Amino acid sequence: MTTQRSEPAQNADERTMLEGWLDYHRQTLAWKCEGLTDEQLRTASLPPSELSLLGLVRHMAEVERGWFRKVLTGEDAKPLYFSDADPDGEFHLTEADTWADAHAVWQAEIETARRNAAGFGLDDLSAGRGRTTGEPFNLRWIYTHMIEEYARHNGHADLLRERIDGATGD
Repeated sequence: MTTQRSEPAQNADERTMLEGWLDYHRQTLAWKCEGLTDEQLRTASLPPSELSLLGLVRHMAEVERGWFRKVLTGEDAKPLYFSDADPDGEFHLTEADTWADAHAVWQAEIETARRNAAGFGLDDLSAGRGRTTGEPFNLRWIYTHMIEEYARHNGHADLLRERIDGATGD
């Protein structure tokens, strides 16, 4: 599989640009994982950190699920990998955790996110509320936050990938 990344048009309307940048960052994370074995994808950065590329993909599946299901639509979407007993469960990997499984879950959450967002305008408020403020979010805020979330974690992915096989790139 070769991940294709393309920046959004420089003269796109706001929604197209926000969706384009979000997709670009989603594609960047997939690209950082491309061509690695499950063992390499499970490789943690350095102790005591458990941060790994596979863990990042699982984390982003949780983030997509949280913002586009729980917050945007108010769905009672249960966590995929973490629990109250293991709040960082997406990063606690075993030999049984594979790229194929994590990638499929992540892509399914992205598709659900796209479907759910399609029913909202940028200024429409979410059905769910923020954990800290108790206030709803508009879709514009959620898109902007998701771009920031992916961009930050793609920086982590850059360092993880370089540690694994020396590959670098934006």
